[in-house]
Amino acid sequence: MTPKKILLLTCVCLALAACGGVDPNSPLGKRQAAFKEMLKVSEDLGGMLRGRIPYDEAGFVAGAAKLERLSHEPWQHFPQVRDDERSKANPEVWERQEQFQKMARDLEQATAALVQATTAPPLRRAELEPAVQAVEDSCESCHKAFRAY
Repeated sequence: MTPKKILLLTCVCLALAACGGVDPNSPLGKRQAAFKEMLKVSEDLGGMLRGRIPYDEAGFVAGAAKLERLSHEPWQHFPQVRDDERSKANPEVWERQEQFQKMARDLEQATAALVQATTAPPLRRAELEPAVQAVEDSCESCHKAFRAY
């Protein structure tokens, strides 16, 4: 095969591979990015409490605050009607908006309670674990209701 053909084939393959991605500036891309960041922060907090990663009190406090800020972000990127078939959101998100919004507020309240649990050092695992569990439970209940697996 000639170098020109190899170059052309490579360009075609790269162009086709790029077609399957999600535009990071689209509502779908923005909410996916927000949820991924929330997951990472939440996993770090849970990992500190469960011994998977070293516990760092200052890092835990900062992570809780970050998670609380992030908990308000994804909802603004759900348009009034379903915008992208590649979404992992169940169509019921748009059909049951009142319930979806209630669950979003429940998560925001759970993350606020987590931040509240970090305001009186020294932090105690017995007080942090239920707050982290409440955040995880809130995420899970919404996923069960509204995420297409």
